[in-house]
Amino acid sequence: MPKPVLPAHVLLVEPDEAARSVLQTAASAFAHIESHGRFETARARVCHGSFDFLVTNLRLDAYNGLHLVYLRTVGPASPRAIVYSGKYDLGLAREAQRAGAFFEIHECLPVTLAAYLHHTLPPRDRRDPASRDRRGLFRGGRRCWDLHVARQVH
Repeated sequence: MPKPVLPAHVLLVEPDEAARSVLQTAASAFAHIESHGRFETARARVCHGSFDFLVTNLRLDAYNGLHLVYLRTVGPASPRAIVYSGKYDLGLAREAQRAGAFFEIHECLPVTLAAYLHHTLPPRDRRDPASRDRRGLFRGGRRCWDLHVARQVH
């Protein structure tokens, strides 16, 4: 059974203001959210800041969110990373996993983000990106599903 962890400091990088607001709302009960809409400001924060999670959109206008995932090892600490995209791309999902990040679909992230932040994650994403879960649920076991149901009831 996963152990609950303390509230996290999250660096959220999302160029779309409406989507950024939805993700901030989804994670605000479990984490302190620092959000950026531009790659340039997020890059400086990744290299010189201290945070527990990097949550980034794969597509950041002319840039790629995986670049931030690679840069996170340059900073003072190496935070966990979650990369998400609007479309499922097997090649990019595998690349994100090779870089040490967890990969999600944008539409599932508001539901799954709390589970990522609230529970201890394994050292790496062990899911097979070739067998995509079409239910749109967090694949972290029964406890995470219970957390999702509890949030829907309240």
